[in-house]
Amino acid sequence: MLIFNPDSDPALAAQLTSLLDAQAGLLEQRRFPDGESYLRVHSDCTDQDCVILCNLFHPDKRILPLLFLADTLRECGARSVGLVTPYLAYMRQDKRFKPGECVSSRPFARLLSSAFDYLITMDPHLHRYHSLDDIYSIPSRVVQAAPLIAHWIQENISAPLLIGPDSESEQWVAQVAHLAEAPFQILQKERHGDYDVSVSLPDLDSATQHTPVLVDDIISSGRTMLETIAHLQAAGLPKATAIGVHGIFAGNAYEQLTKVADVVTTDCIPHLSNQIDIAAPLAAAVRELLAETVTPPN
Repeated sequence: MLIFNPDSDPALAAQLTSLLDAQAGLLEQRRFPDGESYLRVHSDCTDQDCVILCNLFHPDKRILPLLFLADTLRECGARSVGLVTPYLAYMRQDKRFKPGECVSSRPFARLLSSAFDYLITMDPHLHRYHSLDDIYSIPSRVVQAAPLIAHWIQENISAPLLIGPDSESEQWVAQVAHLAEAPFQILQKERHGDYDVSVSLPDLDSATQHTPVLVDDIISSGRTMLETIAHLQAAGLPKATAIGVHGIFAGNAYEQLTKVADVVTTDCIPHLSNQIDIAAPLAAAVRELLAETVTPPN
């Protein structure tokens, strides 16, 4: 197996390469003076199962080189080409809210489905879709972050109270709470704009002996968590821990959050807040999908 990393996540790529007993694919990339991408594969990928690790957290600048690489590997004789993207972009626009809007999750899914044999990701935003199969036509695996987060909470936080920011988060926050053997509460969120979010809280007077743990799939602007933490502080709760699966941290979100909470994320997006390792379940998913989708050579 060859693992290619056309992205900026060498640490995760090295972990996957070791766990899968694979070889690191050799890749040359640069940009021409006019901004176009140059790509050359130096590894012999004839009859090889090739895995591309590409974090799509800034998708517009990464997607074209990614597609070029997938196509080149096929032309060079790869037996299979799979994509591991811990953060799957363009899942949040899953409905046409205004006339003429692009429901970008759908064309993006068609684009990736046409380029790869299978897809592995972690906790994609599946609000209005039942599963990735609703829009992706290739086999996929969703690696769940809940067991990893629950284990981290058990190891690092005493008397936690898990808090979900909105009703969308209830199902998987409840799962984390169950696995961590901790209580949880779900807040009501109202979004007025990209940076204008308000939340309402239940009565937390009886929870002052707990450490509040805010859990969300994506930390982007951080406004929801900041608003929630302000209410928690007003209620007299201890310093909160904010946990995100995907730490995007737009603008100065991380700096603002660290002033009022301990901030922890998974390794889905490389960041100094990473404390929850994801390599082992990703590697297991690669093994499973290869066994199911790729015909062994004679």
